[in-house]
Amino acid sequence: MKLVIIDPGHGGSDPGAVYKEKDEKKYNLELAKKIEAYLKNNYEVTVKLTRNTDATVSLDARTDFANKEKADFYLSIHQNSGGGEGFESYVYNGAGSETKAIQNAIHAETAKIMQKYNVKNRGQKQANFHVLRETKMPAVLLEVVFIDNEQNAALLMKSEFQNEAAKAIAIGTAKALSLKEVSKDLFLVNAGAFEEKKNAAERISFLAEKKIAAFIDETVIDNKTYYRVQAGAYEIRQNADDQVQKIKSLGIKDAYVMIKGEENPKPEPEPKPEPPKGLTIKGQSVLTAAEMENVVRKVNPKAPSLADYYVEIGQVYGIRADVAYAQAIHETGYFRFESGVKASQNNFSGIGATGKGESATFKTPKEGVLAHMQHLFAYASKDQLPAQYPLVDPRFQLVQRGSALTWNQLNGKWAVPGTNYSKMILEIYRKMLVESKMPLEQKIETINSQLKEI
Repeated sequence: MKLVIIDPGHGGSDPGAVYKEKDEKKYNLELAKKIEAYLKNNYEVTVKLTRNTDATVSLDARTDFANKEKADFYLSIHQNSGGGEGFESYVYNGAGSETKAIQNAIHAETAKIMQKYNVKNRGQKQANFHVLRETKMPAVLLEVVFIDNEQNAALLMKSEFQNEAAKAIAIGTAKALSLKEVSKDLFLVNAGAFEEKKNAAERISFLAEKKIAAFIDETVIDNKTYYRVQAGAYEIRQNADDQVQKIKSLGIKDAYVMIKGEENPKPEPEPKPEPPKGLTIKGQSVLTAAEMENVVRKVNPKAPSLADYYVEIGQVYGIRADVAYAQAIHETGYFRFESGVKASQNNFSGIGATGKGESATFKTPKEGVLAHMQHLFAYASKDQLPAQYPLVDPRFQLVQRGSALTWNQLNGKWAVPGTNYSKMILEIYRKMLVESKMPLEQKIETINSQLKEI
């Protein structure tokens, strides 16, 4: 079986090209993992990466690794910069015919997708790059797009573009190396099927955090497009079943096995959220951080200062920071942490709490607030998370996206059975409004307009 080494350029202390807080290293790794997943799930091939995380790996270490492994092919993934636009591929100066043939195949397949997205084809080139010169096997380096070009960068941040580009690069690689497709009776592991591609992309991101490679398999049933998340391909049914159980243990209950090439039942449509009723989770905070903390200080003078974090992060996610803070007050008992979750866990919203001593832990207070706001965002929106912060909520992917647009729709979801859950949060919020420095008329108007449901 042939061995392909995929090299995500840069990493760790070496960010690569940087443009408007976008680091090249991040996108190199994302694309490399997607290429790896497609190759492994569709072809008889062994794939290894020079780095699987945001680690610093020297150029010598990369090529030494490939040479020691006696790889059949080396593929280096990069993003370009310097004011240009488009896609290009490189081989070493004076490369042999075998290497050039591989470059031709990969470049041709990738160029088809680039043309679809109106990305300029800058052609096939040669260069004296270390990873092309020092590898003992055929090697190709791809500059996928320009990270400092606004249009290219916008594409690079879209999972749809990444998935299609990775698939094209993988298919080109398979053609160049004459890789054999996996058996038709292969058992495929699907970790969910979605009507909306962005939901499938979010499922893939969650699995990637758990070290499970996956990609989107687009299928049409009854003239309707569905997006399956394929997370493994096995010749032995038991191995596929084991993978399904592993995925289900992460909280993904809709994982299942299908046989490659067989007709699959139409996926159940994603449930629609209830019509909004009551105060929405998304919205603007009307209280300042000081006003939010004023109520807490009267009960617990030693409470941590968190309100500024709620305001800052709430503005990014469009979540009502003041009501979210009221929820944190309710969950923590005014930050006295008397109900099982410890103060050292920085878990201010009870994420993962089961009443059996199990709950999430976050490194810093700000990370705990961020996880809280991301969990609310998961319930209140089907949109992708804003890029300003990394995903830290360990249960984000387990939420039925967009299923709670208002605070009272959290009843039975955030807290079970939780029939009065939102009412207790909004009572605290009412108290915060009453004790705020707002003019009396504004207080009355705000309470009457926002808190009709309690």
